[in-house]
Amino acid sequence: MPRPPVFSSPARPRNTRFPLALLAALGAATLVACGAKEGPPAAGGPSGPPPATVGVVTVTPQSVALQSELPGRVSAVRVAQVRARVNGVVQKRMFREGSEVKAGQVLYQIDDAPYLAAFESAQASVAKAQANLAQASAQVERYKPLVEANAISKQEFTALVTAQKQAEADVATGKAAVQTARINLDYATVKAPISGRIGQALVTEGALVSATEATQLALIQQTGTVYVNFTQSTTDILQLRKAIAAKQLRASGDGSVPVRIVQEDGSELPRAGKLLFTDLTVDATSGQVTLRAEVPNPDGMLLPGQYVRVRLSQAELPSGILLPQQAVTRSNQGDTVLVVGPESKPMPRPVKVGSAQGNQWVVLSGLQPGDQVIVDGFQKMMVPGAPVKPVPWSPNAPAAAASAPAAPASAAAK
Repeated sequence: MPRPPVFSSPARPRNTRFPLALLAALGAATLVACGAKEGPPAAGGPSGPPPATVGVVTVTPQSVALQSELPGRVSAVRVAQVRARVNGVVQKRMFREGSEVKAGQVLYQIDDAPYLAAFESAQASVAKAQANLAQASAQVERYKPLVEANAISKQEFTALVTAQKQAEADVATGKAAVQTARINLDYATVKAPISGRIGQALVTEGALVSATEATQLALIQQTGTVYVNFTQSTTDILQLRKAIAAKQLRASGDGSVPVRIVQEDGSELPRAGKLLFTDLTVDATSGQVTLRAEVPNPDGMLLPGQYVRVRLSQAELPSGILLPQQAVTRSNQGDTVLVVGPESKPMPRPVKVGSAQGNQWVVLSGLQPGDQVIVDGFQKMMVPGAPVKPVPWSPNAPAAAASAPAAPASAAAK
């Protein structure tokens, strides 16, 4: 039988198509490359976020009082040391420690029995002297016509007149002794020499005090108004005077220098004091000049010996610029601020900063009137060089406008 024909399978053609996974990878790479060339949409652009809202202050020159902060010590306006003026034993204390006392108020009672006896003895001596004077005066009056008639010698009459004058001297001596005894008797009752606040009692009942040693019994201080003594270097005073002479600064309008007191915790007293005087002598060891201020202290917040800081304004800057401290960036390279430049873009600006005035800096140079300095909203400027939206900054509500959330892009487009 004939063999059936054998059919061979046709050859399988080669696959010329790329796998799907490879195509997907190539597409993703192409998209990444395109995105890298185009970059993110600019802020404020048609498809980008709206400009960041920042709080700004507009530079306005004004008269600025230049303040100096110096260390000082508080002292009482008047201080009286109550001391013993007679010898004796303290019988009674008649005041409450730490209380307010009035001038003339009785503080201590010292045993006055010896002084009372001396006073009465002096009075008796005066009475005796007055009696002798009366007798001598009567004899002089009786013998005066006799000496005129030459009935007695002039020598005898002169002796009578001398005895009369001696009796008058004895009376005067006795009266002085009475006055001395009265003074010592009064000293036994110790009184307050001035009004003020009295401290602790330095002696107790039964203590023996001495006028010779001037035993201290108590201390009275007037603190309703206090002195604050502080020092300032001669270099600062000289620079200040030169600046005033060169018209760079000007002295206070009425010549008075207000003084503010800063306590140890950093709080400032609400009542301002005034500068009383500047000493004319320079301390040879420190090169400092002593100044004194008078500060009202009705509530007793300042105590004698307390350490405080003194803020005083000795001159004024006619056209000064004040900026909140948070607006200034300080570094070793210098001080800078951010100002709103052309096209509402923030630009760094170097400035020269002077002294601090509370929570503000005095800017001496680098800014011009009308410049808008950014104070708040730095955290929202995500894209460097992107435009911003400046709004006025308020110190009472620093985050009211500058921290308001930006409007969505869709809302901005509408």
